[in-house]
Amino acid sequence: MAKMWAGRTDGTTEKIADDFNSSIRFDCRMYEQDIQGSMVHAAMLAYKGIISQEDADALIGGLEEILADIQSGKLPIDMNCEDIHMFVEQVLTERLGDVGKKLHTARSRNDQVALDIRMYLRKEIDEITVLTTALTGAVTRKAEEYKDAIMPGYTHLQRAQPITFGHHLMAYAMMLLRDLQRLADCRKRMNFSPIGCCALAGTTYDTDRNFEAQRLGFDGICLNSLDGVSDRDFCAELMSDLSILMMHLSRFSEEIILWSSWEFKFVELSDAYTTGSSIMPQKKNPDMAELVRGKTGRVYGDLMALLTTLKGLPLAYNKDMQEDKESVFDAVDTVKMCLQVFTGMVATMKANRENMLLAAQKGFINATDLADYLVKKGLPFRSAYKISGQLVALCIQKNTVLEALEPETYRQYSPLFEEDLYQAIDLMVCVEKRISQGGTSVASVEAQIAYVKEALSL
Repeated sequence: MAKMWAGRTDGTTEKIADDFNSSIRFDCRMYEQDIQGSMVHAAMLAYKGIISQEDADALIGGLEEILADIQSGKLPIDMNCEDIHMFVEQVLTERLGDVGKKLHTARSRNDQVALDIRMYLRKEIDEITVLTTALTGAVTRKAEEYKDAIMPGYTHLQRAQPITFGHHLMAYAMMLLRDLQRLADCRKRMNFSPIGCCALAGTTYDTDRNFEAQRLGFDGICLNSLDGVSDRDFCAELMSDLSILMMHLSRFSEEIILWSSWEFKFVELSDAYTTGSSIMPQKKNPDMAELVRGKTGRVYGDLMALLTTLKGLPLAYNKDMQEDKESVFDAVDTVKMCLQVFTGMVATMKANRENMLLAAQKGFINATDLADYLVKKGLPFRSAYKISGQLVALCIQKNTVLEALEPETYRQYSPLFEEDLYQAIDLMVCVEKRISQGGTSVASVEAQIAYVKEALSL
């Protein structure tokens, strides 16, 4: 098949070279954006008198028919074409004759593909934003359900201080809120039109780039034509944002995997989001969380692949840049799938209040509050710290907890201990005393929930 770019060469290439050079198998997903951009480009050409209004109407009508035919399945995309841009133009020319050949006036495939991918990723950001918002809402609702459920808070994966499960979950809600902000920022920087930059130097035609930008929903135009066709910062930025989002999901997955184990038994995942073993009938595996954790590395790899591709490219366009699409498309697809699965997994997850409370008690995470009790009675902190540690050691020796020790036992270590100490070391009291903004008290968690709900307009 002769190539539409034949001229300088005869346009004949080996099949293996065609296959190697072709991008239609993955850029075909941008057919809607390609056709939308072409329709507006035809309208601009007529608006500026570069082609007649009659020709523009024919081009726009032909493009609308091609779009409808692809969407209905009447027109299958020919995978023998080099890319989606050439496929659309080829079909248009077959249907309209010489009029179809006028569509490519005052533009290049370089600015055309740059336009298509910005429009496509803009749409994908909007969809990922909806999915991330849904997950944030699910996490927030789960936090509200368990805002008073005591659990041990950890540092170094060691039981540290009492918190509520709601407080822990709201940490992830705050992470997801930042992910949403990053996506919004990325979309803003992405939303500038490269069309009209042509191959690299602009065009001799009297075009109106702002006409096209406004019609296609952009906030402005790329102000340097070299940059307009060679910039893929927006791809790298989006993939970086998606990598951070996946990192948050992976951390959450790791905790869900731990929490659902027999060793913790803090949460029970729905059967709908777990699998069994082929040989061990007792197993209930958190495979969805494990897959999200695993797919995080895949998204990281997509980012590194693109950064490595871009790092040595001179201006302006180079064929290497065709490698941007498979990486960014894979990252987008992976994240969307993970978000949907994760939302359902969190929404159906149940917490085991009793096990979390027991773990908190056996972790002696009220030892700091015991020391603070003595400090408020006038004992220096280091002395109070030592006594508290000695009492923890005694509990471990006797296989008991601080709340169960007799008053006489406490007084053997300090005469400052009185009956009110039991209230001071009650885990719910310990939690409720954390009144600082952002802390773990129920009121504080409620304030965090209200903040996120308002931010999401839930």
